[in-house]
Amino acid sequence: MRTVAIIPARWRSTRFPGKPLAMIAGKPMIEHVWDKACAAQGIDDVIVATDDERIAEAVTAFGGRAEMTRADHACGSDRLAEVAGRIDAEIVINIQGDEPLVRSSDLAALAALMRAEPGVRVASLCHPISADEAANPSRVKVVCDAAGDALYFSRARIPHPRDTTPDHYRQHAGVYAYRREALLGFAGLPVPIEESVEALEQLRFLSAGIAIRMIETAPTGPGVDTPEDVALVEKLLEN
Repeated sequence: MRTVAIIPARWRSTRFPGKPLAMIAGKPMIEHVWDKACAAQGIDDVIVATDDERIAEAVTAFGGRAEMTRADHACGSDRLAEVAGRIDAEIVINIQGDEPLVRSSDLAALAALMRAEPGVRVASLCHPISADEAANPSRVKVVCDAAGDALYFSRARIPHPRDTTPDHYRQHAGVYAYRREALLGFAGLPVPIEESVEALEQLRFLSAGIAIRMIETAPTGPGVDTPEDVALVEKLLEN
């Protein structure tokens, strides 16, 4: 099964314009993500999907491959699907361009799962967090069934601690693996009220009856959302 990693990267960001090209430890952030994807076993090719020539030129300069996309996509999944629709791949792994601390071993685990279990159409990652961390609505939580499939994703603390507080919660990490047909069909699925209320597009799959298999890993460290995050990520990379 041919497996391709696609890294969506756009220039326009409300809090951090030009974020993919922010310099971290001597090279642009997008190159760190590219290197981690290339080092993952089971990934046959890596592509940066972008609507900005500056990002495409930077990727080409460090020896990577960039594919230009339309600029009017409503979400990253649509940008991913545009590129997936014109490449030869049975499995597509989506890696966010602002996650330079992503682990190659976690990407390899996703690729291995998709190869080993043909019935899994979508898979993703999660990791444990404390109850205090789970109270932060920017940390998306997930609960799973006994098979490891996601039951629900929420910005609220789930499960809700009525009488007992869990020892830990699971935070969703926004890295996905898709069967190509599942990704290409995403845009045509009805948008449920849960997705609109929570602003979580993965709920569209669950509403349509498409399971998302979760792999629990160790925490990977923060992504880069603001310029202030760059120094923190640099320090973590040094360590």
